[in-house]
Amino acid sequence: MKILMVLTSHDQLGNTGEPTGFWLEEFAAPYYVFKDAGAEITVASPKGGQPPIDPKSDDPANQTEAMARFKEDTAAQKELANTAKLGDVKANGFDAVFYPGGHGPMWDLVNDRNSIALIEDFYNAGKPVAAVCHGPAVLRKVTYQGQPIVKGKRVTGFTNSEEEAVQLTDVVPFLVEDELKRLGGRYEKAADWADFTIVDGRLITGQNPSSSTSAARELLKLLQA
Repeated sequence: MKILMVLTSHDQLGNTGEPTGFWLEEFAAPYYVFKDAGAEITVASPKGGQPPIDPKSDDPANQTEAMARFKEDTAAQKELANTAKLGDVKANGFDAVFYPGGHGPMWDLVNDRNSIALIEDFYNAGKPVAAVCHGPAVLRKVTYQGQPIVKGKRVTGFTNSEEEAVQLTDVVPFLVEDELKRLGGRYEKAADWADFTIVDGRLITGQNPSSSTSAARELLKLLQA
């Protein structure tokens, strides 16, 4: 079982002058769900090398078991520091792809031609595609059979009210909830910050950081079915 995890290389939060990147829990939790199931994991990013971690995701208030485990795991840290270049990665070597969120993907992965083509290759080959929190934003320009990949699909992702709560509604290039709806997705959500993951066929989406583990587990279920 070979799983590709794709992280952002973008480290600037719009024009706020503040740093951003990927959300650490959304990488660490799925990473260990996959690892503990015996999966072989490859981590990639547009620029390769060490992807930027959103410093806010490492705040004392945001610590989780998976993050604590990651900080003790030198092998995992080394893997993260040496991500493959996304342009060098092909879908045919993997069984599934997983996109953690954080705000970074909204600026680079959303428009990245390699990422868009990769997701289409996975999906066209009958392989699962999973994304959590701001990760579903990467589906924005992805098509399947000439239509947006999310059209008619049950999907979730970071809610408008969650974005409002972190006071970034006017900073992000678009709102994940609004965009998934605009593309014809059948958007659903739970309470803000609640664990909520949706599976529709080969597409798996999680609402927020709390949904990282459940999204990863649902992906495993599809692979083991």
